[in-house]
Amino acid sequence: MIRSAGIVIVRIEQGECRFLLLRSYRYWDFPKGGILPGEDPLEAAKREVREESGLSRLDFRWGHGFIETPPYRSGRHRKIARYYLAETKQREILMSVNPELGRPEHEDYRWATREQADRLLSPRLRVVLDWAADTAGCH
Repeated sequence: MIRSAGIVIVRIEQGECRFLLLRSYRYWDFPKGGILPGEDPLEAAKREVREESGLSRLDFRWGHGFIETPPYRSGRHRKIARYYLAETKQREILMSVNPELGRPEHEDYRWATREQADRLLSPRLRVVLDWAADTAGCH
């Protein structure tokens, strides 16, 4: 089983919650990536957020609780993703080049409202969005 960790990033703009979504090919997701051997999942999530978005000032004001997806994909590539929740005041996203790929891991990003995110995310990730929005009080 492959384990990954990420963070649902919330930015409050004019009293409305915006969620950071990253697009790779046709799929939108929250920032996340693989957990290195011996790495704490929360530290992996923070590292992945820095690498994929450039965000480093995160406020875990709702604690370090998390939600995990059910296993997805098949065979030896089965995955479980763990997501934490944090707020940021940072707006600008820097999608740096991944040295292994020679390009950024994602083609696009957006700060989406809950309704926009609900339309863009897969059903597996809508559960994560609902958890994050409820925890953060985003209605």
